Amino acid sequence: MDVQRLVKMANDIGSFFESEKDPVKGAEGVAIHIRKFWDPRMRREILAHLDENDGAGLKPLVLEALRTHSHDLAPIS
Repeated sequence: MDVQRLVKMANDIGSFFESEKDPVKGAEGVAIHIRKFWDPRMRREILAHLDENDGAGLKPLVLEALRTHSHDLAPIS
């Protein structure tokens, strides 16, 4: 899957959770959504983008969600 499409999708999720007053809860909401609704391949690719490109193009809330919850988002291999 095209990583730029994943970035856009993740940012769209982040936009929804930016309305959360507590940024910690917002980041948790992003992570929960990605864990529940993205397949393992998509999660693997967005985490690789975070590692290889420092998450270029991702909103700050999404970056925080991926960095803080990467252990929960990484697919079991």
